[in-house]
Amino acid sequence: MCELLGMSANVPTDIVFSFTGLMQRGGGTGPHRDGWGIAFYEGRGVRLFQDPQASIDSEVARLVQRYPIKSETVIGHIRQANVGKVCLSNTHPFVRELGGRYWTFAHNGQLSDFNPPPGMYRPVGDTDSEAAFCDLLNRVRRAFPEPVPVEVLLPTLISACAEYRQKGVFNCLLSDGDWLFTFCSTKLAYITRRAPFGPARLKDADLTVDFQAETTPDDVVTVVATEPLTDNESWTLQQSGEWMLWWRGEILDQGRV
Repeated sequence: MCELLGMSANVPTDIVFSFTGLMQRGGGTGPHRDGWGIAFYEGRGVRLFQDPQASIDSEVARLVQRYPIKSETVIGHIRQANVGKVCLSNTHPFVRELGGRYWTFAHNGQLSDFNPPPGMYRPVGDTDSEAAFCDLLNRVRRAFPEPVPVEVLLPTLISACAEYRQKGVFNCLLSDGDWLFTFCSTKLAYITRRAPFGPARLKDADLTVDFQAETTPDDVVTVVATEPLTDNESWTLQQSGEWMLWWRGEILDQGRV
């Protein structure tokens, strides 16, 4: 299985601390050696870093650690390949344009007998994850030829994820740069940090950060991960079938199917 990392914040925030913890699991403290990627939104633009090498050995990952990009929405992924060979085209997150915005997607799990109908969006690689992303975008485009608020398209996202879940394990992160949507099939956890901030200690690396020194009293930052990244904070585990819509670090909507 792969591991996911997401962030939603109300101010541009760097995710180096959480990314450092996740990177260790890509061949260090975990078996996810088959590539990694991370996408940072900056307004309508997106910076995408990917490498089919294990993150623990990746010079690109070390570059990201040294380059504290600040973003309000982030999606990251480390891969343990099940479907599709280890190569750049199969490395998450996947990015496509829809309605004049870049949509970004990462998936943890495996789908069986998954053969969605063809549409405008087609996979470049050969993973079930990218096939699901393209199918989801095709559904949204057919239902809404013109851009609509996320509250309007939300039922389409939920219905698609519930259907994919019937094919296997489908934990995912999805964003258009404004909102962050999470769907839990088996395993996702999150933590929302707000004032009063305190220290956080990574599980997978000897690193502690005092967020009080790095933030303002108005900051709200939510981090989502497959497994909790710190061992001195209380993370909330999402339930199977639970979906959440995040905006500026806060829950905009949530439910369970």
